Amino acid sequence: MRRFMPFAILACLLAGLGPRLADQVGGRHPSVATATEAPLATPAVASGPRSVVIARAPNGHFNVEGSVDGRRLNFIVDTGASVVTLNSDDAARLGLHPAERDYTVALTTANGVVRGAPARLNMVEVGDIMVRDVAAVIVPVEALRSNLLGLTFLSRLHHFDYRDGKLRLEE
Repeated sequence: MRRFMPFAILACLLAGLGPRLADQVGGRHPSVATATEAPLATPAVASGPRSVVIARAPNGHFNVEGSVDGRRLNFIVDTGASVVTLNSDDAARLGLHPAERDYTVALTTANGVVRGAPARLNMVEVGDIMVRDVAAVIVPVEALRSNLLGLTFLSRLHHFDYRDGKLRLEE
């Protein structure tokens, strides 16, 4: 619980920045997002139509396998990340290859400020949940090994909550 508290406080503080960044990445001038790193994802467990339940991994993260435009990717569900964040290696697998000049977004991460390139994802799926036209940002793989399923996806859901060590996403 003690190790979780600083992250919870940071997430609350950063949640206020989420809507502004999502708007900026979605078509205006982007400024700040957050990022963390963790190991590969575990498959989501569907609990009913249009809902997904994700068990907490031993490291405390919620790892999930999803897909972007039909290609499978692993994510960490990160309610403290304002935007869906892809590392450059996985973005390249999706056919997204931003030029150096496209890295115009300043992202505040646990490791300092990183530059990111804004992107739009046609479709992001996790289990039976599908969200279209999702704002995202691409960062160098050196800055972020794991992709983050941030608020530009999560805020488009009907509901998400944490109960009994599990995160429930509902469309």
